Amino acid sequence: MRIVVAITGASGTAYGVRFVERAAAAGARIDLIVSAAGARVAHDELGLDLDPTRGAFAERLGDHAAAVQRIPLHDIGAECASGSVPFAGMAVVPCSMGTLGRIAGGLASNLIERAADVQLKERRPLVIVPRETPLNRIHLENLLRVHDAGAVVLPAMPAFYTGATTVDALVDTVVDRALAPFFGTDAIRSRWTPRRSGGGA
Repeated sequence: MRIVVAITGASGTAYGVRFVERAAAAGARIDLIVSAAGARVAHDELGLDLDPTRGAFAERLGDHAAAVQRIPLHDIGAECASGSVPFAGMAVVPCSMGTLGRIAGGLASNLIERAADVQLKERRPLVIVPRETPLNRIHLENLLRVHDAGAVVLPAMPAFYTGATTVDALVDTVVDRALAPFFGTDAIRSRWTPRRSGGGA
């Protein structure tokens, strides 16, 4: 299975990095595209250069680093720019509002936008993980447009019902749901478990 993963300039690079780690560990090959702003935010938030061949990011990927290849943002001739190459789909995680707007408008000024357009036209999974708050009307309309075009809109809203006590555990509650369109519901590790109260009915 091959998945396109885009990391853009919204806060929340941890979601994208964790998605790549877990998807690669699950056996996927990842074509990773990072916007210029995404690279800046990754450095600012995590101190990472998102190069899977060396440094801290490669160390985090461990034995699965070879499954991840970084594709240049403006390589419009890359395989993921064509619907004839059988990718399983794409995740934009996190997705900035600028990237969202351009995907919603059908633009293809870089490889992230073109690859997203390909997933929509080929009716393949496109998971959009927006990370912005509060949302203005333009944001909301763009989210509705990509939803209506076939994308899965999956806001980066961690679940607290798991009793998570670390930031990493909260990140995983979002990543679980982002992985599910590609790997099925077995990818969801953090599930709601009803708790019985001590009281009566």
